[in-house]
This record gives sequence, C-alpha cells and structure tokens, in this order.
Amino acid sequence: MYRFADPYFLYALLIIPILIYLHMRSKSPQMATLRYSTLDVVKAVGKSRWGIYRHILFALRMLAIALLIIAIARPQAGSKEEEVTTEGIDIVMALDISSSMLAEDFKPKNRLEVAKIVAKEFVNDRKNDRIGMVVFARQSYTQCPLTLDYGVLLNLIDDVHIGLIEDGTAIGMALANAVNRLRDSKAKSKVIILLTDGRNNAGELPPLTAAQLAKAMNVRIYTVGAGSRGSALYPVQDPIFGKRYVRLPVEIDEELLQQIAKMTGGRYFRAVDKKTLEDVFHEISQLEKTKIEVKEFTQYEELFYPFLLIGLVLLASEVLLANTRLKKIP
Repeated sequence: MYRFADPYFLYALLIIPILIYLHMRSKSPQMATLRYSTLDVVKAVGKSRWGIYRHILFALRMLAIALLIIAIARPQAGSKEEEVTTEGIDIVMALDISSSMLAEDFKPKNRLEVAKIVAKEFVNDRKNDRIGMVVFARQSYTQCPLTLDYGVLLNLIDDVHIGLIEDGTAIGMALANAVNRLRDSKAKSKVIILLTDGRNNAGELPPLTAAQLAKAMNVRIYTVGAGSRGSALYPVQDPIFGKRYVRLPVEIDEELLQQIAKMTGGRYFRAVDKKTLEDVFHEISQLEKTKIEVKEFTQYEELFYPFLLIGLVLLASEVLLANTRLKKIP
C-alpha cells in the first residue's frame, strides 16, 4: 500500500510543463541582423563541441525539481498489521498435593500426575491470559504467581510432587492463598480452579469463609472433585514388604465443593478418570473464553529520502556542468 503524506504538494508538478513551454519558446529561431561584412568572422568563432548538449542542463533542472516536489509530498509505503487487545482473564489453579493424590484410579498414572498433565494441556490451550498455581496439603503456598510466561509455569507444574508440604487437606487455606494472588488483579474476569480429592481437615480458615472472600472480590471458583466412585487403590510403603496397595474409600466432600462453586458463580465438576478430568478442564476453558478484539492499523515507512537525494544530486550536477563543460560562452 502506497500513499503520499502531503499529496497537495504534487500540484506543484503542474509548473513543470509551463517551464518547458517557456524554455522552448525562448529557444525558437528568430531573425537577426548581421553586422559583419563577411561570415568568415562568425566561422572563426566556431562552436564548443559541448554547446550542442546544453539542453541537458534544462532537463536536469526539470527532473530535479520534479523529484524534490515528490520528496516534499512524502511518499510512503504501508503494511497492514493487527493489534490484538484482550479482555484478560486471570486464572489461579489450586492443586491438592496431599498423599491421597497418589491413588492410582486415574490410569495410566496416579491422580496427581494425571492432574499435572491435564493442567499443562489447559495452559497450552489458553492465549493472552495470566495463569498461576497454588498447591496445598496441610498448608498452602504459591507454586507460581500469575504470569504470561507459560514456559516457566509449565516447568513449575512439572516440579510439583507429593511431600512438598506436610500431609493434610486445607481447602480453606488454598482458596485464601489463591484469592490473595488475585487481590491486585485488574483483569475483567478472575477465576480459581480448585482440584481436590478429599475433605477439608486442616488449616485455620474454613472453606466457606474463604469462598465469601472470593465472592467479595468478584472471583469465580470452579471446583473439581477428583477420584473414582466407591474405592480406589492407594500405594503404601511397608517397612518389611516394601510398596504394596490397599483399597480405601474415596471421600470427596462434594456438598462443600458445590456450595463453594454456587456461592461464587462457578460450577462443580466430578472427574472419575483421566478422560473426564480432561473434559472438565476443556469445559472450564470454554466457559472462560478470552474476548479478543482485533484492530487493524497500517504502519507506514517514509520513502522520500531517495527522491530527495537524487534531486539534490541532479541540481548539483546541473550547477557543475553549467560552470565547466557546458559553460555558456558570451
């Protein structure tokens, strides 16, 4: 895409045909009276062999003027670009890392490893959203603050493992920590995704109190209960026989998780295996779509420099020739 930033200067090009007309008229043959008695005197003066090329000076001047006028009009070349603005969403994932997350009902691995895989897929599917993570067991701490650097976040998710925190399930503390991460957020939408496989049995803050704090800050909470229905196999370390498995009942406080979600305008989901957990995160991703507004704009590059440079060179050439090789003999 090409344009002139100041196109009105191009009207000045109309003066060039006028100058050419006046020049040609001034050079038209005219009758003259000889004051010499013989033509031998005129022949003796002779002609400079460069004189016949003096029309080059006028051509150089006209071309220089045309180029300088074009330069003043500022020719520009532009390319269309897209500016993407988003109504940003800030998302904090709160992941349970209590020992019960080692249950192997989420094949091919345990609950925690599958949850990490699905969480990473969720991150990779997001665009232009800040995402962070808190982990919790008996206490809660921030694994990754809100960030747009998904590479760093993915590496920190990989580092999550059982045993980072003393065992327990402090759902209230996890929510409070996640809400605190969103406290200074200026995003249009603020979301917490809480994934747990148990009941609140630790921490100083009741889960519903933390949910009230989230509601007051317009934070929406999606709760996910992770675990098969009935019972599941849990690995235990026996000092004599080594690793062995015991079957224990799956105890998820679904009523509490439903209350938390309903109180904050979110939803509760139950995931009983890897496939349903993937479906849950996919549905949450669809519910929390980033609104993208695309604005087109054109960025222009100035092209007047070559015209200006060549025009000045032609003017300088005309002056040089007019005073040297094509100098007019009186």
